[in-house]
Amino acid sequence: MQRLISTPPRRGGKVPARGEQQGFASTRTHLPGTASASSGAVEATRRPLEGIRVIDFTMGWAGPLCTRTLADLGAEVIKIEAIQYPDWLRGIDRPPGYVDCQVYERMPCFSIMNRNKRGVTLDLKRPEGLALAKRLAVGADVVVDNYSVDVLPRLGLGYDVLRMLNPRLVMMSMSAFGADSRHRGCRAYGSTLEHGSGLPSVVGRADGPPVMSHGAFGDPVGGLNGCAAVLVALIHARRTGQGQFIDLAQIECMMPFAAPWITLHSLGVAPPIRYGNRHPQFVPHGCFRCAGQDNWIIVAATDGDMWQRLATLLGRPDWAADASLRSPEARRGIEDEIERAIEAWTLTRDADQAMSEFQVVKIAAGVARLPIDLLKDRHLGSRAFFQEVDRAFVGVHPQPSMPIREGRAPYAIGSAGPTLGEHNEEVLSGLLGLSDAEIAQLSRESIIGTKMLSGGKFAKATKESRVCQSKTNA
Repeated sequence: MQRLISTPPRRGGKVPARGEQQGFASTRTHLPGTASASSGAVEATRRPLEGIRVIDFTMGWAGPLCTRTLADLGAEVIKIEAIQYPDWLRGIDRPPGYVDCQVYERMPCFSIMNRNKRGVTLDLKRPEGLALAKRLAVGADVVVDNYSVDVLPRLGLGYDVLRMLNPRLVMMSMSAFGADSRHRGCRAYGSTLEHGSGLPSVVGRADGPPVMSHGAFGDPVGGLNGCAAVLVALIHARRTGQGQFIDLAQIECMMPFAAPWITLHSLGVAPPIRYGNRHPQFVPHGCFRCAGQDNWIIVAATDGDMWQRLATLLGRPDWAADASLRSPEARRGIEDEIERAIEAWTLTRDADQAMSEFQVVKIAAGVARLPIDLLKDRHLGSRAFFQEVDRAFVGVHPQPSMPIREGRAPYAIGSAGPTLGEHNEEVLSGLLGLSDAEIAQLSRESIIGTKMLSGGKFAKATKESRVCQSKTNA
C-alpha cells in the first residue's frame, strides 16, 4: 500500500485474542503541542494542520481527494496546473467551443475535489515554470503527485533533489502500481485499479459477468490511504526533523476489499461465487421494489429470531412457526419464494414507510436512496453535513462536509475549487516575491495563465515556447 522509507510497518503482529491487550498500546507518546485524549478538545479556532504547506501536483480524483482532505484539516494547499494541460477533472477534451466558453470552469466535481486550495498555473516543460515549481516545492512541508513514477524525477523535481534542499520535506508519489513494480511506468484510472484488485469478480449475479462499481472505488480508496500516509510522515517529521519519501501503490490500497477471498481461497475453500444482492450467510438479503418510480429498500434477516419476525410481518405465520426454517441453509431452498413474498409486501408501501414498519419490529432494513434524496436526509440535515458554497461559473451549490469533526459543527468550507490560475499573482508575488513585470512576462509567454489553451492555441504556444527557449539557449 504505502511504503514510508523512514517509518516502515511493524512486522510479526498477530490477531489479538478476545480481551487481549496488545503490548504496544501503552507505549505510545503524544506529539509536543498536540492535545491528548484526556486534555480536552483542541482549540476550536485552530485546525490540526494549520501551518503546514502542501504543493499539489495531482489531478483527477485520488490525488486531489488526498490533498483536499489535508486542506480541510487546515493545511495550506497550492494546486499546480498548466493552461496547456490542466487537471483532467475539468474535462478531458478541449475543442475550441469548450475552451472559449470556459466550460471547463463549470465542473462541480472539480470544485468539490479541490476546495480550500489555492490554484496556480505553471508550464513545467519550460525552464521558467519548472524553476518556480521547484522554489514552491522546496519551501513546502509536503509535496504530492499522482503522475506515473518517473514524471517528476525527469523534470528535476524528484525526492533525491528536493530533500537536499529541504531535509524536512515529506514527498509522496501516488502512482498506480508503485515505484518498484514491473508496471511502474503504467498509468491507470480508478476503474483499472478496481478490476486489478479482484473486487468485480465477486460482485454481480451468479449467472452474469463481473461487475464494476459505477464510482470506481480505486480513486477514493487511494486518496484516503495517501492522506493517512502523509499524516504519519508529518508526525515523524515533527518528532525527528526528518522528512521522507512515500511510495504509494494505489492498486495495493484496494487489496483489503479482496483480502477475505484471498485468505479463504488460500485455505482451500472453493473460489468465490457471485451472489448478486443475496448474501452467503443471511437469507433473505436483497433489494426490493417499493411503491412509486425507482423506489427500493434493502432487507436482511440476520438470525433466526429476525426471520420469524419478518415472516410474521409478511403474513406467513406458517413460515414463522416452522422450526426447520430458523437456519439460513434451510431458507436457501425457498429463497426465491421468500423474495417474492417480500416484494409483494413492499410494492404496496412507500420506501420510507416500509423501512419504518420493518425497523419497528427490529428487522434490518434501509431505503436505497437516490443521490438527490441525500440533500433532504434528516440525519445529514441534523448534522449540517451539506454546506452552501459559491463559485465563479458554477454559482451557489451544496458540498459535503468533511466527515471528521472536533465539535458539533463540521469544519467550514472556506472556498470552492480555484478557477484556472486564480491565485497566480497571490502565490508568485506573495510567496516567491516576483514583480508585476515578471508575472506579466510569464503570462505573455504562456508559462502562466488563467484560460485553458485549445488544441490550436496549444500548438501555437508550444511552437512559440520552443523559439523562446532556442533564443535563450543561444
